[in-house]
Amino acid sequence: MPTTNASSSGAVKRSPRERLLDAATELFYAEGVQTVGIDRVIERAGVAKASLYSTFGSKEELVRAYLEQRHVVLLGRLRAAAAAAGEDPVQRILAVFDAQAQQFPQPAYRGCAFAMAAAEAPSGGRIDLATESFRADIRGLFAQLGAEAGARDAELLASQLQMIYDGASLSVKMDHDPGVAVAQRAAAAALVQAALAS
Repeated sequence: MPTTNASSSGAVKRSPRERLLDAATELFYAEGVQTVGIDRVIERAGVAKASLYSTFGSKEELVRAYLEQRHVVLLGRLRAAAAAAGEDPVQRILAVFDAQAQQFPQPAYRGCAFAMAAAEAPSGGRIDLATESFRADIRGLFAQLGAEAGARDAELLASQLQMIYDGASLSVKMDHDPGVAVAQRAAAAALVQAALAS
């Protein structure tokens, strides 16, 4: 008698952890980490409540895992964009902004997930640490690219570029105008050129 399994049918059975993270990603980003109760995540994931607590232990840990997953995916996308920009080090920096700007016109775009989570989280907890880690890595990426471009003070340039990165995200969220990407790129280009000329 033939048997049907995930590999022969083409279907892949996702673990409770994957289902919970998928549900958390959708709900937390759309509505906020504090607004969404744990029961809604469990219902959306289609798992038992015990699965959440045996996998993550708490809602705070689920939020941290959601942010960590976003961190890995987003940083990977930004690094890939910089690498794909070719040999010109200035274009590699600007490619990071171009990759961010691709998200701005998306109907589901609500700004920076880390900024939103940090605004709702208690200071010093796991969520706060996850947002700090992401911000440090974004700044580190800009510092690395700035140093490769020949900036004398790559750390200062990185801090300035991060402000532009953050500001554009906030502008799109508040003003609902993805066209801010044009001003964002121009500001970043001007900063980079000034840093290389000094």
